[in-house]
Amino acid sequence: MTSSANRQDKTAPLLVLASGSPRRSAILGEAGIPFEVIVSGVDELTRPGERPEDLALRLASEKCLDVATRLPADPPRPVLGADTIVVSADDEVLGKPNNEAHAALLLEKIVGTTHRVMTGVAVAWTDGRSFGTSDPDPSGTLTCLGTSFVTMRSATFEELVEYVAVGESLDKAGGYALQGEGARFIVGVEGSRTNVIGLPIDETRELLRQAGLPAASLGQ
Repeated sequence: MTSSANRQDKTAPLLVLASGSPRRSAILGEAGIPFEVIVSGVDELTRPGERPEDLALRLASEKCLDVATRLPADPPRPVLGADTIVVSADDEVLGKPNNEAHAALLLEKIVGTTHRVMTGVAVAWTDGRSFGTSDPDPSGTLTCLGTSFVTMRSATFEELVEYVAVGESLDKAGGYALQGEGARFIVGVEGSRTNVIGLPIDETRELLRQAGLPAASLGQ
């Protein structure tokens, strides 16, 4: 994989992942889907009054279009963008923490409750092809939304501070990693576990199929 947006090697993997997330790369890799990473430069900013699901889908679309429009149209390649958010039981969107103290405060909002994890996923082709009049997204992307429900046990603030000190919180929405030490707080997950980690793989594979990727590029 390479981060070069200027690469035009026709032997490169067909799919481009517009994300520097090591979790998303791991999920795609474990699914057997070949890909190349070219990181998007989109700022993850929330608009006033924006619903959580609209936020996740918009950012996913913006990320994939940012990369798709920077790549040459020939050879045409699909670009995959994704954005994961955590939504508290009070419908507050919890993004990535600014620092360790902020991470503990975010976790304090979700321990002892069931919260939602939403991942917007979007696909666009570098040649700007249309997906037809039934496109679910007017931006020219195909999109889907993965939603999982995560139940956490109660925890003291001291436990949260101890966990944050492990060092896995700062680049994760909500401040925890399901696949890491954050599992110590998890009571149960309803829905896709890979969605909670950063990419709902079953929904993503189906979206890529709808976008026109051949079966040989879908890890099947």
